[in-house]
Amino acid sequence: MKYDVTLKGKVYEVVVERGEAMLVSVNDVQKAVPAAAPVVAAPVTPPVNVAASGAALSGETVSSPLPGVVVSVAAKTGEQVKKGQAVVIIEAMKMENEIVAPRDGKVAAIAVDKGAKVDTGTPLFSLE
Repeated sequence: MKYDVTLKGKVYEVVVERGEAMLVSVNDVQKAVPAAAPVVAAPVTPPVNVAASGAALSGETVSSPLPGVVVSVAAKTGEQVKKGQAVVIIEAMKMENEIVAPRDGKVAAIAVDKGAKVDTGTPLFSLE
């Protein structure tokens, strides 16, 4: 599986196979990404991202670490969650992956619905 990771103005192209990662290339953001294309950040992004639904996410945003389909949303907006508690469940390669709260907090917004297709870096939910 190929991943493009953007970090400090550089895009790292990484291929992961059988649990081993191999760096394929490193490019400046301007050379690697066309001007109109969005830059995908790490799974946990800074506050105030715009969800697919158009609603603004405030607080700490948790993004999808892998592409797949949302099979369940286990928490609701306004619900208190504990660190490690499943908030969204994504099916990828016939396996269910729990996307958990990175810390204790209140769910500020849910950015996806059951059945939604997500890519790596797609905002899923935010915590206050």
